[in-house]
Amino acid sequence: MKTLETLFEQCILLSRWLLVPIYLALAAVLVLFTIKAFQEVIHLFAIITTAKEVDLILSVLALIDMALVANLLVMVILSSYETFVSSIDVGEGQEKPSWLGRIDAATLKVKLAVAIVAISSIHLLKAFMTTMGGQDDVSVWNNQLFWLVVIHLTFVLSALGMAVIDRIAFAQHRH
Repeated sequence: MKTLETLFEQCILLSRWLLVPIYLALAAVLVLFTIKAFQEVIHLFAIITTAKEVDLILSVLALIDMALVANLLVMVILSSYETFVSSIDVGEGQEKPSWLGRIDAATLKVKLAVAIVAISSIHLLKAFMTTMGGQDDVSVWNNQLFWLVVIHLTFVLSALGMAVIDRIAFAQHRH
């Protein structure tokens, strides 16, 4: 019976490696973000002489948004791999991010929530700038902006709630 228990435990422990293809898929998405970012910059160079200032700002906000999402992907890939699968061993001369190894699952959730709030802020600003310039129907603009603000505030409150819960639940473990 002990042999069967050991076999089950080994299978369960090894199952964590099933996460690796998911992390590789997320890394592949980073390639897509890089391609899209270069595409956006090339497009900006092509239209810079005719683009309005608002268009330039919206494009820059899109790039910042992509950078935030890409940073989020890197944080999830590296810290999740190290937390749930295996330690990341770097060779001599290779650099390991200073935060790696210090982020547990609870901290990762809070960091994800904060990143989502930042991304939501950028989307809200983009929507505001877009609708300010070209919206004829003020009631539609007010309704859309209202719901974007409500959703954004929901993200903010969720992030705050997770941070407070994390602080309360894990306060005794940090001392």
